[in-house]
Amino acid sequence: MKIASLYKETKDELLKHIMPFWNKLKDPLGGFYGYMDYNLSVDKEAIKGVILNSRILWFYSNVYLTCKNDEALAYAKHAYEFLKNYCVDKEMGGVYWSLNYDGTPFDDMKHTYNIAFAIYGLASFYDATKDEEVLGLAYELFEVIETKCRDEYGYTEAFDRKWNLIDNEQLSEDGYHADKTMNTLLHIIEAYTELYRVDENERVREKLKEAVLTCKNKVYNADTKILGVFFNTNMNSIADIYSYGHDIEASWLIDRACEVLADDELIKEIEPMTAEIVDMVLKTAYDKGAMNNQYCRGIIDKNRVWWVQAESVVGFLNAYEKTGNEEYLQVAINIWNYIKKYLIDKREGSEWFWLLDYNNNPVVGKPIVEPWKCPYHNGRMCMEVIKRYEKF
Repeated sequence: MKIASLYKETKDELLKHIMPFWNKLKDPLGGFYGYMDYNLSVDKEAIKGVILNSRILWFYSNVYLTCKNDEALAYAKHAYEFLKNYCVDKEMGGVYWSLNYDGTPFDDMKHTYNIAFAIYGLASFYDATKDEEVLGLAYELFEVIETKCRDEYGYTEAFDRKWNLIDNEQLSEDGYHADKTMNTLLHIIEAYTELYRVDENERVREKLKEAVLTCKNKVYNADTKILGVFFNTNMNSIADIYSYGHDIEASWLIDRACEVLADDELIKEIEPMTAEIVDMVLKTAYDKGAMNNQYCRGIIDKNRVWWVQAESVVGFLNAYEKTGNEEYLQVAINIWNYIKKYLIDKREGSEWFWLLDYNNNPVVGKPIVEPWKCPYHNGRMCMEVIKRYEKF
């Protein structure tokens, strides 16, 4: 079976390459080193992004859960201690944006996206340990989002340390300044899905369902079959952008939310949307065996970004699992073959390249590790293949 080879190869990539690489970045001072440049030089005094640490916590927790790997649990505990003791703002609530290498705050901004990832990591770590302290911290952060990061239209995003709204520059790009983003809403859905999965709290269920429906009713464009990216305060789209990677990622994360909620009416309402998203991405972005990055103001960015390729493998595999359509499976396998050939960095001591150009050449200068470059997308891709194969 084609999927059997995909299973074996991705499991090897997870346990023999990705995990050993990140193991070596464990910082005895706490957390993990925050930067490795293109030439594989680690800056042990680089800032430590809290998103990076939360995603590492999620990663190791799920390697343990998926592969019964005790070593992974030890690394997850290391990430948790750093999150609990340094990343959480014990006075004002929430988590900091980033820390100095010694654990002192570097950027004390609060961001809903960042808090969501802390919840995501904590929920998985709770599943691995059944430690009630971990679950309590996850709920503490959930309540921060629900009490401080909402208005009548949806989730607000960027705040100073004292929770005054500020410019959302960290999640704005391409010349747009967004009050609200699809990206933050998507990762709230992701975090709440995991939190509900591990504890089935009714308040989490309610807010998760609301977020899924907001995505359908406010973010999804039923005419174009794509998700909007940047929005004003009232959740009106302000950008001419089509983010292929976010759309294929959303297709399976939203399906996963509906699956965890086990709400038949919601599934019936949402599944046509996610199916349309997948088909539009396949039609629009799949090119020469890989995925282009995005469309913006009439221009297609054909660079190949590491996380877009990883999420596409999962998105198309999910579509195959739902429909039995072999085309989706073949596309997932083709993209994995592209990843193997070009995106995995064969240099000893490295992991995956951040970015390739359209001719499959690594973009020199893009780091191997930085606050956004982590084992979350590629590690999760491997684990999703493993779990789905073992269900077949």
